Amino acid sequence: MIFADPKVQAVYDAYEARNAAETERVRTTGVSGFDIRDELLLPVGAEVGAILHALILGRKPARILELGTSYGYSTLFLADAARQVGGTVITMEQADFKQAEARRQIAAAGLADYVEFRLGDAVAMLAEDEGAFDFVLLDIWKELYLPCFEAFHPKLADEAIVVADNMIFPPMARDDVRAYRAAVEGKGDLQQALLPIGMGIEIAVKWSAGNAKL
Repeated sequence: MIFADPKVQAVYDAYEARNAAETERVRTTGVSGFDIRDELLLPVGAEVGAILHALILGRKPARILELGTSYGYSTLFLADAARQVGGTVITMEQADFKQAEARRQIAAAGLADYVEFRLGDAVAMLAEDEGAFDFVLLDIWKELYLPCFEAFHPKLADEAIVVADNMIFPPMARDDVRAYRAAVEGKGDLQQALLPIGMGIEIAVKWSAGNAKL
Protein backbone atom coordinates (compact mmCIF):
# COMPACT_ATOMS: atom_id res chain seq x y z
CA MET A 1 0.00 0.00 0.00
CA ILE A 2 1.34 3.41 -0.97
CA PHE A 3 -0.07 6.41 0.88
CA ALA A 4 0.07 9.94 -0.53
CA ASP A 5 1.08 11.43 2.81
CA PRO A 6 4.70 10.56 3.73
CA LYS A 7 3.89 10.69 7.46
CA VAL A 8 1.16 8.08 7.00
CA GLN A 9 3.50 6.01 4.84
CA ALA A 10 6.21 6.10 7.49
CA VAL A 11 3.84 4.79 10.16
CA TYR A 12 2.56 2.10 7.80
CA ASP A 13 6.12 1.00 7.00
CA ALA A 14 6.89 0.77 10.72
CA TYR A 15 3.81 -1.39 11.25
CA GLU A 16 4.88 -3.72 8.45
CA ALA A 17 8.38 -4.00 9.91
CA ARG A 18 6.93 -4.82 13.32
CA ASN A 19 4.65 -7.47 11.87
CA ALA A 20 7.53 -9.08 9.97
CA ALA A 21 9.63 -9.21 13.16
CA GLU A 22 6.77 -10.70 15.17
CA THR A 23 6.05 -13.30 12.51
CA GLU A 24 9.71 -14.32 12.54
CA ARG A 25 9.71 -14.47 16.34
CA VAL A 26 6.78 -16.87 16.38
CA ARG A 27 8.31 -18.98 13.59
CA THR A 28 11.78 -19.31 15.09
CA THR A 29 11.02 -19.57 18.80
CA GLY A 30 8.08 -21.95 18.51
CA VAL A 31 6.06 -19.80 20.89
CA SER A 32 2.32 -20.04 20.40
CA GLY A 33 0.90 -16.98 18.70
CA PHE A 34 -2.34 -17.57 20.58
CA ASP A 35 -0.56 -17.50 23.94
CA ILE A 36 1.04 -14.12 23.21
CA ARG A 37 -1.72 -12.69 21.05
CA ASP A 38 -2.00 -9.51 23.12
CA GLU A 39 1.64 -8.76 22.30
CA LEU A 40 1.21 -9.17 18.55
CA LEU A 41 0.07 -6.66 15.95
CA LEU A 42 -2.19 -9.23 14.22
CA PRO A 43 -2.92 -6.83 11.33
CA VAL A 44 -5.67 -7.13 8.76
CA GLY A 45 -2.89 -6.91 6.17
CA ALA A 46 -2.21 -4.65 3.22
CA GLU A 47 -4.78 -6.20 0.86
CA VAL A 48 -7.65 -5.87 3.31
CA GLY A 49 -6.44 -2.44 4.38
CA ALA A 50 -6.50 -1.29 0.76
CA ILE A 51 -10.07 -2.56 0.36
CA LEU A 52 -11.17 -0.72 3.50
CA HIS A 53 -9.51 2.43 2.21
CA ALA A 54 -11.15 2.14 -1.21
CA LEU A 55 -14.60 1.41 0.22
CA ILE A 56 -14.45 4.55 2.34
CA LEU A 57 -13.33 6.68 -0.58
CA GLY A 58 -16.23 5.31 -2.62
CA ARG A 59 -18.94 5.38 0.06
CA LYS A 60 -17.81 8.65 1.72
CA PRO A 61 -19.12 7.71 5.19
CA ALA A 62 -19.53 10.43 7.80
CA ARG A 63 -19.16 8.12 10.82
CA ILE A 64 -16.84 5.14 10.66
CA LEU A 65 -16.92 2.62 13.50
CA GLU A 66 -13.97 0.35 14.25
CA LEU A 67 -14.47 -2.40 16.80
CA GLY A 68 -11.04 -3.57 17.92
CA THR A 69 -8.44 -0.80 17.61
CA SER A 70 -5.61 -3.07 18.78
CA TYR A 71 -2.34 -1.26 18.00
CA GLY A 72 -3.87 0.93 15.29
CA TYR A 73 -2.88 -0.80 12.04
CA SER A 74 -6.34 -0.81 10.48
CA THR A 75 -7.14 2.51 12.15
CA LEU A 76 -4.42 4.04 9.98
CA PHE A 77 -6.18 2.97 6.76
CA LEU A 78 -9.56 4.11 8.05
CA ALA A 79 -8.31 7.48 9.27
CA ASP A 80 -6.35 8.30 6.12
CA ALA A 81 -9.44 7.64 4.01
CA ALA A 82 -11.67 9.49 6.50
CA ARG A 83 -9.52 12.59 6.16
CA GLN A 84 -9.99 12.51 2.39
CA VAL A 85 -13.79 12.27 2.57
CA GLY A 86 -14.41 14.45 5.63
CA GLY A 87 -15.38 11.57 7.91
CA THR A 88 -14.57 10.59 11.47
CA VAL A 89 -13.38 7.25 12.83
CA ILE A 90 -14.78 6.10 16.17
CA THR A 91 -12.55 3.28 17.33
CA MET A 92 -13.19 1.11 20.38
CA GLU A 93 -10.68 -0.94 22.35
CA GLN A 94 -10.69 -2.63 25.75
CA ALA A 95 -6.90 -2.84 26.35
CA ASP A 96 -5.50 0.49 27.48
CA PHE A 97 -1.90 -0.33 26.49
CA LYS A 98 -2.98 -1.14 22.95
CA GLN A 99 -5.00 2.04 22.65
CA ALA A 100 -2.08 4.10 23.99
CA GLU A 101 0.19 2.76 21.25
CA ALA A 102 -2.49 3.30 18.61
CA ARG A 103 -2.86 6.91 19.75
CA ARG A 104 0.89 7.47 19.37
CA GLN A 105 0.96 6.02 15.89
CA ILE A 106 -2.12 7.88 14.64
CA ALA A 107 -0.71 11.13 16.03
CA ALA A 108 2.63 10.44 14.31
CA ALA A 109 0.74 9.98 11.05
CA GLY A 110 -0.93 13.38 11.49
CA LEU A 111 -4.40 11.82 11.65
CA ALA A 112 -5.36 12.43 15.28
CA ASP A 113 -8.03 14.99 14.35
CA TYR A 114 -9.95 12.32 12.43
CA VAL A 115 -10.05 9.62 15.13
CA GLU A 116 -12.08 9.43 18.33
CA PHE A 117 -10.64 6.80 20.67
CA ARG A 118 -12.99 5.08 23.11
CA LEU A 119 -11.79 2.71 25.83
CA GLY A 120 -13.95 0.06 27.47
CA ASP A 121 -16.50 -2.64 26.79
CA ALA A 122 -17.60 -2.38 23.15
CA VAL A 123 -21.20 -3.52 23.68
CA ALA A 124 -21.68 -1.04 26.53
CA MET A 125 -20.14 1.80 24.53
CA LEU A 126 -22.31 0.96 21.53
CA ALA A 127 -25.40 1.14 23.74
CA GLU A 128 -24.45 4.70 24.68
CA ASP A 129 -23.95 5.85 21.08
CA GLU A 130 -27.08 6.97 19.23
CA GLY A 131 -25.55 6.36 15.79
CA ALA A 132 -25.87 6.36 12.91
CA PHE A 133 -22.90 4.40 11.57
CA ASP A 134 -22.16 4.54 7.85
CA PHE A 135 -19.23 2.12 7.86
CA VAL A 136 -18.20 -0.55 10.37
CA LEU A 137 -15.04 -2.62 10.66
CA LEU A 138 -15.54 -5.60 12.95
CA ASP A 139 -12.18 -7.01 14.05
CA ILE A 140 -12.55 -7.71 17.74
CA TRP A 141 -12.23 -11.04 19.58
CA LYS A 142 -14.49 -13.35 17.63
CA GLU A 143 -16.76 -14.35 20.51
CA LEU A 144 -17.81 -10.69 20.58
CA TYR A 145 -18.81 -10.50 16.91
CA LEU A 146 -22.41 -11.52 17.54
CA PRO A 147 -23.13 -9.31 20.60
CA CYS A 148 -21.43 -6.35 18.93
CA PHE A 149 -23.41 -6.90 15.74
CA GLU A 150 -26.68 -7.00 17.65
CA ALA A 151 -25.66 -3.75 19.37
CA PHE A 152 -24.75 -1.76 16.25
CA HIS A 153 -27.19 -3.22 13.72
CA PRO A 154 -30.13 -0.97 14.75
CA LYS A 155 -27.84 2.04 14.34
CA LEU A 156 -26.69 1.35 10.79
CA ALA A 157 -27.43 4.08 8.27
CA ASP A 158 -29.04 3.27 4.93
CA GLU A 159 -26.42 1.78 2.60
CA ALA A 160 -24.04 1.27 5.53
CA ILE A 161 -21.14 -1.08 4.87
CA VAL A 162 -20.03 -3.64 7.45
CA VAL A 163 -16.70 -5.41 6.99
CA ALA A 164 -15.90 -8.36 9.27
CA ASP A 165 -12.37 -9.79 9.34
CA ASN A 166 -11.13 -13.34 10.10
CA MET A 167 -14.15 -14.95 8.51
CA ILE A 168 -12.14 -17.92 7.16
CA PHE A 169 -9.04 -18.09 9.36
CA PRO A 170 -8.14 -19.01 12.04
CA PRO A 171 -10.12 -22.28 12.12
CA MET A 172 -10.66 -22.04 15.89
CA ALA A 173 -12.89 -19.00 15.35
CA ARG A 174 -15.21 -20.60 12.82
CA ASP A 175 -18.06 -21.39 15.21
CA ASP A 176 -18.22 -17.75 16.26
CA VAL A 177 -18.02 -16.36 12.74
CA ARG A 178 -20.66 -18.80 11.50
CA ALA A 179 -23.00 -17.57 14.21
CA TYR A 180 -22.26 -14.01 13.11
CA ARG A 181 -22.91 -14.82 9.44
CA ALA A 182 -26.20 -16.48 10.31
CA ALA A 183 -27.26 -13.43 12.31
CA VAL A 184 -26.44 -11.10 9.41
CA GLU A 185 -28.43 -13.27 7.02
CA GLY A 186 -31.31 -13.47 9.46
CA LYS A 187 -31.83 -9.72 9.68
CA GLY A 188 -33.21 -9.50 6.18
CA ASP A 189 -31.94 -5.98 5.50
CA LEU A 190 -28.31 -6.84 4.72
CA GLN A 191 -26.74 -8.25 1.60
CA GLN A 192 -23.52 -10.14 2.32
CA ALA A 193 -20.55 -11.56 0.42
CA LEU A 194 -17.65 -13.65 1.74
CA LEU A 195 -14.29 -12.90 0.09
CA PRO A 196 -11.12 -15.06 0.39
CA ILE A 197 -8.85 -12.07 0.92
CA GLY A 198 -6.39 -11.94 3.79
CA MET A 199 -7.83 -14.06 6.60
CA GLY A 200 -11.22 -13.87 4.91
CA ILE A 201 -13.54 -10.88 5.00
CA GLU A 202 -17.27 -10.57 4.75
CA ILE A 203 -18.77 -7.40 3.35
CA ALA A 204 -22.41 -6.67 4.17
CA VAL A 205 -24.41 -3.72 2.89
CA LYS A 206 -27.61 -2.51 4.48
CA TRP A 207 -30.51 -2.71 2.07
CA SER A 208 -34.19 -1.96 2.31
CA ALA A 209 -37.03 -2.14 -0.21
CA GLY A 210 -37.51 1.60 0.03
CA ASN A 211 -33.90 2.37 -0.78
CA ALA A 212 -34.05 3.50 -4.37
CA LYS A 213 -30.28 3.72 -4.75
CA LEU A 214 -29.75 -0.02 -4.55
